[in-house]
Amino acid sequence: MTHLKKKNTTRILPVPWELPGCTTIHLPFLSHSCNHYGLPESIIAAACSRSGQRVLHVDSRSYYGGNWASFSFSGLLSWLKEHQENSDIVNECPLWQEKILENEEAIALSRKDKTIQHVEVFCYASQDLHEDVEEAGALQKNHASVTSANSTEAADSACLPTEDQSLSTASCEIPTEHTPSSDPEGALEVNDFEATGEKENHCDDKSSMPSTSEKETSENVPMAEETAEQPKKNRITYSQIIKEGRRFNIDLVSKLLYSRGLLIDLLIKSNVSRYAEFKNITRILAFREGRVEQVPCSRADVFNSKQLTMVEKRMLMKFLTFCMEYEEHPDEYKAYEEITFSEYLKTQKLTPNLQYFVLHSIAMTSETASSTIDGLRATKNFLHCLGRYGNTPFLFPLYGQGELPQCFCRMCAVFGGIYCLRHLVQCLVVDKESGKCKAIIDQFGQRIISKHFLVEDSYFSENTCSHVQYRQISRAVLITDRSVLKTDSDQQISILTVPAEEPGAFAVRVIELCSSTMTCMKGTYLVHLTCTSSKTAREDLEPVVQKLFTPYTEKEIENEEVEKPRLLWALYFNMRDSSDVSRNSYNDLPSNVYVCSGPDCALGNDNAVKQAEALFQQICPNEDFCPPPPNPEDIILDGDSLQPEASESSAIPEANSETPRESTNLRNPEEPSE
Repeated sequence: MTHLKKKNTTRILPVPWELPGCTTIHLPFLSHSCNHYGLPESIIAAACSRSGQRVLHVDSRSYYGGNWASFSFSGLLSWLKEHQENSDIVNECPLWQEKILENEEAIALSRKDKTIQHVEVFCYASQDLHEDVEEAGALQKNHASVTSANSTEAADSACLPTEDQSLSTASCEIPTEHTPSSDPEGALEVNDFEATGEKENHCDDKSSMPSTSEKETSENVPMAEETAEQPKKNRITYSQIIKEGRRFNIDLVSKLLYSRGLLIDLLIKSNVSRYAEFKNITRILAFREGRVEQVPCSRADVFNSKQLTMVEKRMLMKFLTFCMEYEEHPDEYKAYEEITFSEYLKTQKLTPNLQYFVLHSIAMTSETASSTIDGLRATKNFLHCLGRYGNTPFLFPLYGQGELPQCFCRMCAVFGGIYCLRHLVQCLVVDKESGKCKAIIDQFGQRIISKHFLVEDSYFSENTCSHVQYRQISRAVLITDRSVLKTDSDQQISILTVPAEEPGAFAVRVIELCSSTMTCMKGTYLVHLTCTSSKTAREDLEPVVQKLFTPYTEKEIENEEVEKPRLLWALYFNMRDSSDVSRNSYNDLPSNVYVCSGPDCALGNDNAVKQAEALFQQICPNEDFCPPPPNPEDIILDGDSLQPEASESSAIPEANSETPRESTNLRNPEEPSE
């Protein structure tokens, strides 16, 4: 969820168009009519724009975020259909070869998206969908239910929207009555209360940042929650999911924010935090001996825990205290540096119960691959993040992870960045003499000149990536009817790690989101499963799904309540992980073409922030990385020194002068002693 005090500043250019004098062009791409810009690219765009560069952000998709995006339920179905279609649109574009001069050569860009594979969709909810069922507030009808168990039939059996019903046309409104920057703490808005759907005008499919004319067209969008009737107690049907589809915000990549992580620090430093709201993760869970149980991690949790004996509590507190200061006591661990963290824990007078909690729920490291130093570092980071915003180290952005790229795009737009959606790029143009990229050629055969080019990995062709070896991420998205660990409150946000059972397999991270995160309808939970791939996503993750959930059946509703949560809908897919690919792996890239990777498998966002800062320093050496925006009252433009009364609308003309009126002295929240 994002807030702006004034009208949104994003400018969508008509096509064809010209941009004379552009010094920085931003080209993050996915392929096959899917131009991609994710979190790293958005951060770099914001940083470049803030430092005074002119930024053009071209995206062939109709929504923001690429593989970092979030979708409503119908938007996700459209995304699935898009990735099931293999047809290319070469015939719609003029031949770019004719535009290449004698002293130039071209690097052709891929048109087909290969980052998403092995898509499988299952629907277990009651199939009572009628032809007149449609998503509340949507412009188009949705269709029949999903029954496929075959990846090649998943999209069709889901009756996904047709091409003319694809993403991008939905309007959305940024509520203006809320002003996070007026918060005396100023840094992050963390909600501890239950959200009740008051932000009903939030953007449906994350399809676009609203233009100045969209506010009037998207007011008072009706939602179905007040009118939808449940035929039976606890019974949730597929038609209800369709009707409440706008209440879902389903992330393609599942991550959390460490409260003292690099992304939180960057959000505070740059003042981008004013565009988003966050909720605390309320509990850390463990799956042991077939049961889900809560893990005590803070000092208060440890001493209040009924799971641990007094002896175990003292053992755990002593070990955690050491982990916070382990670097000051090298003699305590130097002899164990060559063994795994799991083996090291066995030497520390911890019971098997405590070893399990520390390894899988606090350090969250691999049982076989993580060294002692890796485990101690991860444990210290976990403990260091406790207490800053809540009793756990993690935050989650309301409305999903896909909000974060949009927040940085807003900052870029405020300082003059230009965004052009639904705009394909066919090739990079390289000057033979200098060996540098000098321009791009778009779908209309137009040439756009720039000094620097940022391209997302997946947009390169097979020729460019012939020596690149990629990893894969296995992902599952589930809609369930209740939490994996039932408590008095139904508004719990949980993270759970399920250890690998087979050699060569990887631990599975489970993040369970409740409706107060604004990612699912009331009465349901949105569950994300993630692991490094060893097989297809379904083969990797289905065993964990079967341990934690049971498929919905009518008999279970009519008879006694089942022990496990019921599974209503499931999606499996594999996503490419290019985060560890070296630039040297790509063939013949010009020095002024910079490569950004897609999402990685890690829980946090540190890799994206590190990558963005490193690339920014190459493009703009010696410039400050995402400094706070100036106070509009302090801005003096050339020639305006004699006009102190100049209105704020003259401050930043490139962005329609819509810099929010927040102060620049953002500070960290008061940090209680731990």
